[in-house]
Amino acid sequence: MKKFRLLAPGPTEVPPEVLLAMARPVIHHRTPEFEALFAEARRGLQWLFQTQREVLLLAASGTGAMEGAVVNACSPGDRVLVIRGGKFGERWAEICLAHGLSVIPVEISYGKAVDPRQVAAALRKDTGIAAVFVTHSETSTGVLHDLEAIAAIVRQTPALLVVDAITSLAVVDLPTDAWGVDVVVGASQKAMMLPPGLAFACLSDRGWAAAERARLPRYYFNFLTEQKSQAQHQTAWTPAVSLIAGLKVALDLLQAEGLAAVFARHERLAQATRAAVTALGLTLFAERPSPAVTAVKVPEGVDGDAIVRVLRDTHGISIAGGQGSMKGKIFRIATLGYADAYDVLTGIAALEFTLAELGYPVRLGDGLRAAQDVFQK
Repeated sequence: MKKFRLLAPGPTEVPPEVLLAMARPVIHHRTPEFEALFAEARRGLQWLFQTQREVLLLAASGTGAMEGAVVNACSPGDRVLVIRGGKFGERWAEICLAHGLSVIPVEISYGKAVDPRQVAAALRKDTGIAAVFVTHSETSTGVLHDLEAIAAIVRQTPALLVVDAITSLAVVDLPTDAWGVDVVVGASQKAMMLPPGLAFACLSDRGWAAAERARLPRYYFNFLTEQKSQAQHQTAWTPAVSLIAGLKVALDLLQAEGLAAVFARHERLAQATRAAVTALGLTLFAERPSPAVTAVKVPEGVDGDAIVRVLRDTHGISIAGGQGSMKGKIFRIATLGYADAYDVLTGIAALEFTLAELGYPVRLGDGLRAAQDVFQK
């Protein structure tokens, strides 16, 4: 018998309490029972997003919330600034182009973080930019962009700031109201400790004003329609009832831990992972690493795809390989959501075995000791 573990950046492990909540009999969504459950989940989301405003729940993947953000923030022909530099920054551009927007890219090399001064320069050059799209934690490269600095720049302009926080929410601090972020989107299958299927969107007052003006076609992802229903603890369309039951329990777990402790736990897990792979003679890929996922360069002479395959098929550990131009060149170990020190230690032990099996000169235990040193502190 082999036990499988998820150390990939989504889907992630789900706590047993959440699984049990989702296994209960399904309730009808047009009932007082559902409305009470939905109200509790909405309050928990406001706490997590650090906002006094509405947080919309959508039955969709995170990409659904991203598309919803685009069509509710923009009108045909709008010029938008998109920070690229990874598959998910590029996804913002692809969604915007699909809806006929004029995309002005800020090109960032994979593995690099955007310099906020580049954003400031682009906004000075074109004062007619309607929105700035950024991915906070770029999952494909393991980079964490300096969102606080970017937000401070965008706030001084008429442009909206629209943020993909799908991999940063409940991992790093993102005070939505305090930083003045106009649209934040998230999803259930990352640090929210749920299966895929729920997406979230939080809009500022400027964001809601833009939604009133927006003229791109929208129906299912019409945030104004959803806002009216969700203010009454209902949804405009059929909700993912069982996932919302699990969401309420997941938020309870996060609140019991406390936001500061949640952020500290993720940082500690990431530090231990980085220390371990460095001790094995490997090189980190991201210049400004995200605590959500550690991207590592594949060593010379080793098949990067084989690392992922052997970890999964031989050792029961699912991690992620590189995407796009990074396929076979990096691998990614996630430490987010329902994760603790022993997940990291198990993953590092399996990585050591895998590298040895693939012919990479590794001394078993070096990575484990480095990770243990971090945890012991």
